[in-house]
Amino acid sequence: MAGNASSYLRNNLLDHSLGTAAYTMPSAVYLAAYVGDPGETGVEVSTLDTGYARQAVTFAGASAGSAASNAEVAFPVATANWGTVSHLALFDAQSGGNLLWYGPMATAKAI
Repeated sequence: MAGNASSYLRNNLLDHSLGTAAYTMPSAVYLAAYVGDPGETGVEVSTLDTGYARQAVTFAGASAGSAASNAEVAFPVATANWGTVSHLALFDAQSGGNLLWYGPMATAKAI
């Protein structure tokens, strides 16, 4: 997934790097699945299937402007039609919270 930083994250990182406000890293990061672009008009799968839940994900340290998760992430088995999942996003909370990063999947998947 090629990533786009959310406005929330960009503002916090900019303030942090300029010394105007400290940014505290999230205690956990969660992967969310979307039908459409979450930065525009996307719909998180949670509104389509009550059995869906964001999944905790951990990362190795970044290198050369990129980071990869430490392990495969699996979502629960769908109990309803999710539509075509085309984007993924990272949040700082299992529900609600702040959007951090988002981007399209290499291949969209009909669920």
